[in-house]
Amino acid sequence: MLQMKLCGDLILREKCEPVSEITSDILNTMDEMVKMMSEQNGVGLAAPQIGVTKRFLIMMDPDTNTIYRMINPKIISKSEKTCVMEEGCLSVLGADGLPVYAHVQRPESIEIEWTDENGKLLHAKMSGVPARIAQHETDHLDGILFIDYLSGTKREMLMRKVNRKH
Repeated sequence: MLQMKLCGDLILREKCEPVSEITSDILNTMDEMVKMMSEQNGVGLAAPQIGVTKRFLIMMDPDTNTIYRMINPKIISKSEKTCVMEEGCLSVLGADGLPVYAHVQRPESIEIEWTDENGKLLHAKMSGVPARIAQHETDHLDGILFIDYLSGTKREMLMRKVNRKH
């Protein structure tokens, strides 16, 4: 059973290593991540969130329910036009055990390439919510959390909710 790493765990701040070989371990882990993501009503999960410092993630396009299994994903371009959307993270939970949310500004659309579970190189243009999810999850692979995009004051307010213990 995979264990979710929570805000404050140093593994969430590590830069992940590229996947050099697609092993059955990685494929099985990705299958487990898909289950975990749907059980927690999430739309994405990156390897470091379950304690693995390798560059892979899973994400779902909520408009189509398409699940992407991305190995070594790389954002190759970002639009100059940005938009603000609410973001939360399964690793940044409040005292109630649910994700805390904040408004984050990011590029509206991206081009991304990745290797799928069959070793095939894929490429996609994404905009709106799927682009947001892809950016959020690829950030995890570089040790970046969505809270890093907030102003100091907003981050402090959010972290008060996160750090509250009963």
